Amino acid sequence: MLAIVCPGQGSQTPGFLSPWLELPGTPERLDALAEAAGTDLRTHGTTSDAETIRDTSVAQPLIVAASLLAYRALTDAVDVRPDVTAGHSVGELAAAAVAGVLDDAGAAGLVAVRARAMADAAALEPTGMSAVVGGDPEEVLAAIERAGVHAANVNGGGQVVAAGSLEGLARLAAGPPARARVIPLQVAGAFHTPYMQPAVDVFRPAAVGWPAQDPTLPLLSDADGAVYPAADGAPHGRAADVLERLAAQVVAPVRWDLCQQTMLAMGVTGLVELAPAGVLTGLARRSLPGVETVAVKTPADLDAARDLVLRHAGTVTGGTETVEATEETQA
Repeated sequence: MLAIVCPGQGSQTPGFLSPWLELPGTPERLDALAEAAGTDLRTHGTTSDAETIRDTSVAQPLIVAASLLAYRALTDAVDVRPDVTAGHSVGELAAAAVAGVLDDAGAAGLVAVRARAMADAAALEPTGMSAVVGGDPEEVLAAIERAGVHAANVNGGGQVVAAGSLEGLARLAAGPPARARVIPLQVAGAFHTPYMQPAVDVFRPAAVGWPAQDPTLPLLSDADGAVYPAADGAPHGRAADVLERLAAQVVAPVRWDLCQQTMLAMGVTGLVELAPAGVLTGLARRSLPGVETVAVKTPADLDAARDLVLRHAGTVTGGTETVEATEETQA
């Protein structure tokens, strides 16, 4: 059983799109996504510096575009239907495209609205985020609460991301939980907390009216890690519910730990993380025992990803021939 997952903000690095532009057809796809997003993704993905691509209004469209470019490059050679897909934070929009809720241009356009709204909200007052790595989970959450900040991402694998005022994050760093480290993150605001309510006020009206289709495969929600429930005539949930949750998630914690629990319960045996990959496969190695993973960081990783797909996806189509893939796992 195959999971395709899409990373969130902070996974981007300067120049990371450059090797992708060497693939036939990818420059044209990137230009189409850039037009939909109203952002110069080619420049930001190749020559912009770290500070420029840290800007939320740049980072979010860039990350979603990278995930979609990697997914289309992967499926150009192997027509794969994932058994489940999920995305971390802004990665949910890329996952929604993988699940057929949004087309690629629609995902790029909608994420641009989200990015601008969140950047504007982050500029209202100084806030930030810090990763808390290690420690007892209950003690970590208690320490975050004592510091007056929020558990914005509960990622599993011994990682929780706290978010809130800079003063609160300083208190957390000064009194960390036992056996835990507090690491400041290079993000521009306290995402997935009440500080983002002004962003929701802007993003929700756009999101709920965005052109969308019902999911064509199981899609997990960051809100609770669950698959969107079947509705009459929609076995994988309603588009309207996905769009509403995408809007609400801007101020709600990301429960990636629960997404991973659901993947295990579903019987996932292989996981591919789309570009700019690395973070989610790292979490999977600690939280999904026995699940084979591939992080698609550059086009050089596509062969390994295709090999994993062929061995783990429920059904894979190559050319005109459909074959049933095995569910073999690898240590």
